[in-house]
Amino acid sequence: MKAYWSLFVARFALLLQYRTAALAGVATQLFWGFVKVMVLEAFFTHATSAQPMTLREATGYVWLGQAFLIAVVPWGGDKEIQELIRSGAVGYDLLRPTDLYNFWFTRALALRTAPLILRGIPLLGVTMFLLPIIGLSERSLLFPPSFAAGVAFLVSFIGGILLSSAITMLLTVSLMWTISGEGINTVLPNLITIFSGMIVPLPFFPEWFKPFLDVLPFSGLLDKPFRLFTGNLLPNELFNVLLHQIFWIVVIIILGRFLVKYGVKKLVIQGG
Repeated sequence: MKAYWSLFVARFALLLQYRTAALAGVATQLFWGFVKVMVLEAFFTHATSAQPMTLREATGYVWLGQAFLIAVVPWGGDKEIQELIRSGAVGYDLLRPTDLYNFWFTRALALRTAPLILRGIPLLGVTMFLLPIIGLSERSLLFPPSFAAGVAFLVSFIGGILLSSAITMLLTVSLMWTISGEGINTVLPNLITIFSGMIVPLPFFPEWFKPFLDVLPFSGLLDKPFRLFTGNLLPNELFNVLLHQIFWIVVIIILGRFLVKYGVKKLVIQGG
């Protein structure tokens, strides 16, 4: 465990160096957050029927999505590991006295958590504290409706990070079977973005489609944790949310470990 912890700390510290890019990301996500909130305002103003979320809940959902965009959505595999596989330098990782899957999963976990410091916390600060000060309280992010809701969100959000890291590992390992890895690393993140609720909150999808979305692992990335935060899901739903997340975390990790084990056996390094 000491080796994995050291790797996590080193990788986390390295990722914290990209502060300028993170600042630009905060500005970009803040801009698109306002665009999404204004679209929701127009939608609710002209809606003629009851909606599954209130405007304030939907606004909070959007701001949480912008704040944790990089952390919870697996946009692709670990580029450095994929380059190691492509170049054959992955042999160095194979020689390490550690479990290869655990070693790479630790890197994925650092990749998913570092943005919380660089982008998540600053954007939360702006949307929760600065917007009300400058007179935009109606478009700000509200605190969870209760302490229980806050705790439920925190616990489920940790589950979402672990689930995102497991999916990241699948995208990383895919390069053992493909030449460039660009196909799955382009298609799957786009599907995840849609089916996780990043584009449109999942409660606004058609009723006939919602059971399918609930079964998929992607709703556990951000939809369910964010709805716990805003109060759209009650804290007593936490058990079901965790059950869904844990099931998919276990399934994806088992699949990932199998792919790594099988891939290493058939991996050819520099023709050797």
